[in-house]
Amino acid sequence: MADALPINGRLAIPLAELVIRASKSSGPGGQHANVTASRIEVVWDVRGSEVVDDWQRSRILERLGPVVTAISQDSRSQRRNRELALERLAARVASALVVEKSRRATKPTRGSKERRLSAKRQASARKSGRRRPNADD
Repeated sequence: MADALPINGRLAIPLAELVIRASKSSGPGGQHANVTASRIEVVWDVRGSEVVDDWQRSRILERLGPVVTAISQDSRSQRRNRELALERLAARVASALVVEKSRRATKPTRGSKERRLSAKRQASARKSGRRRPNADD
């Protein structure tokens, strides 16, 4: 992670395109948190990026918007929060680029139909066994 943030096998965002800001955290650290800027916010401008192609850009804009932000204030350490924020940004962008398989409609198999009907018969028999006997019996 020297000069680029890897997203997937085909995309890595240069750290020069990311804006990393530090501010005071409301997370753990007690009094230490009041004096150190350990909260990290990573911002990436998708429209201004030069590494994404048109398909990737349109997909990210559609799913995440023109500016992608990740924040971390989980740790007392600014370095650890920076790592966490970069990981979160990478995860958000990677999930936006995933294309789900389209569902292909299928029919139930003969075995699944038979199992369903058998289970219905068993439930019916179980419940009919709970009924009050008729006067004829």
